[in-house]
Amino acid sequence: MAQDHETDPRLAKLEADNARLRRLLDAGGVPDGLRHGLRDTMAMLRAVLRLSADTAESVESYATHLEGRLDAIARVRVSVDMFGEISLHSLISDELMIHLIREGDQAELAGPAVRLRPKAAQVMALAVHELCSNAIEHGVLGLSRGKVAVIWSIDDRVGAAPDTLTLVWKETGGSDVAAPTRRGFGMQVLTEMLRYELNAHIDLAFEADGLRCTIRWPLAPRVGHVVDEAGSEEVGEPA
Repeated sequence: MAQDHETDPRLAKLEADNARLRRLLDAGGVPDGLRHGLRDTMAMLRAVLRLSADTAESVESYATHLEGRLDAIARVRVSVDMFGEISLHSLISDELMIHLIREGDQAELAGPAVRLRPKAAQVMALAVHELCSNAIEHGVLGLSRGKVAVIWSIDDRVGAAPDTLTLVWKETGGSDVAAPTRRGFGMQVLTEMLRYELNAHIDLAFEADGLRCTIRWPLAPRVGHVVDEAGSEEVGEPA
C-alpha cells in the first residue's frame, strides 16, 4: 500500500490506545485472566492493522477489507461463554452467516464438539473469514452452484498427546481454480499466523473444482479441548 504503515493514523491511534490500556490494566487491579485476554486482543488488532497495511494493493483495498477482519475478532470477544471459551462450530457457522452462507444450503459443517480459548478462536476466526472472503470474491462461493464443506476430526490415539485437531475446508462447484499470484493478507494468516499462534500445519490444494485447505494443530489446554468425544456438532442437512 502506498501509505507507509508507520504513518497510518489508525495504527498510530491503536498503538497509543494499546499503551494507555496497558497502563490502566497495570494500575487498576484488573484480574490476571482479564488483563491477559485484553492484551491478547489488542495485540491481535495491532497485528491485523499492520499486516493489512503491508499486504493491501491500495488504500481502497485496505479500507474495504479491514472492517471485516476487525469484526471477525470482535465477534469472538462477544461470543465467549462464562468459561471464557467458544464453540468451534459456532465460530465457523457465525462467520459463514455474516457472508450469507447458510448450512444446509451452500455449506455443510460437521465434527466433534470442540471449544476454543479466546486467543486461538481469534486466529481461527480470521482464518475462516479470509477463506470465506476469498471464496466469495475469487472462488466457488461467488457461484450459485458453489458449496463448501467444513469437516473437523480429532486424533486421540493413545500416546498422541495432546490430541490433534484436523479441519478441512473443501470447496466444490468451481472450475479452473488457480493458486494466487501474490501473497495477500489471507495467505499470510493461513501460512504464517496459524503456524505461529497454534503451531499448526497447513496444506493448501487448489483443485479443479475449488480450494481444499487442511489445518492440523495440537489441541493443547491453552488452545482448547474436546467437550464430548462421543458427541457431534453436526447441524443441518449436508449441502
